[in-house]
Amino acid sequence: MTRTRPTLLLVPGLLCDSELWRHQVAALSSEVACVVADVGSHDSVEALAAAALSTVEGPFALAGLSMGGYVALEIVRQAPERVARLALVDTQPRPDSEEQTQRRRGFVDQVREGGFDGVVAALVPLTMHPDHVAALEQEFTAMAQRVGPAVFLRQQAAIIARPDSVPSLSAIACPTLVVCGREDQITPLEGSELMAAEIPGARLEVLEHCGHMSSLEQPGAVTALLREWLG
Repeated sequence: MTRTRPTLLLVPGLLCDSELWRHQVAALSSEVACVVADVGSHDSVEALAAAALSTVEGPFALAGLSMGGYVALEIVRQAPERVARLALVDTQPRPDSEEQTQRRRGFVDQVREGGFDGVVAALVPLTMHPDHVAALEQEFTAMAQRVGPAVFLRQQAAIIARPDSVPSLSAIACPTLVVCGREDQITPLEGSELMAAEIPGARLEVLEHCGHMSSLEQPGAVTALLREWLG
């Protein structure tokens, strides 16, 4: 009898597509059926979560990075009985501060005025460890260009309006892995420490010499952690 592979739903972050998870998909596809969610079709976290849920059947393992983590937390709220395992990578449970919201709205205004390329360039040094910029800048920029300005505007609307996930963390009942780059500037380690403290039994792993894009910056380490988490 052929054993059906379990499903792993991978949720990308802001301005990212399936390439964000390419190392993990390549390494894990013989063990799990990898599905990468679309995070560009809607302008709310709730709608993005519902759309992602519609792409998989039955129970599944779920991993989200950055904005993907916001969507993953909403998926757990919408269908907790279907999420067998949860991995929250370089993300945070709290909504933005007023300062962060204003910065996002500044980027939105810049994009609407035709400055998308400038916004992408400004984000590069924030999204990765300085030592990784030379190797990964072109890949991040290519992803951002494929995603494009229209999706960026929808994604920012979803992020700005996302709910506070802190109150729902204690209700998460599945095995949970929390991963964060030590030098993550966008979702600093404090948010991951909070999630690991509030989610019952959660495990926190901190990646050294790593910024916000850990699946690309430290692909081997992230893959090894996900393989162990998948069991």
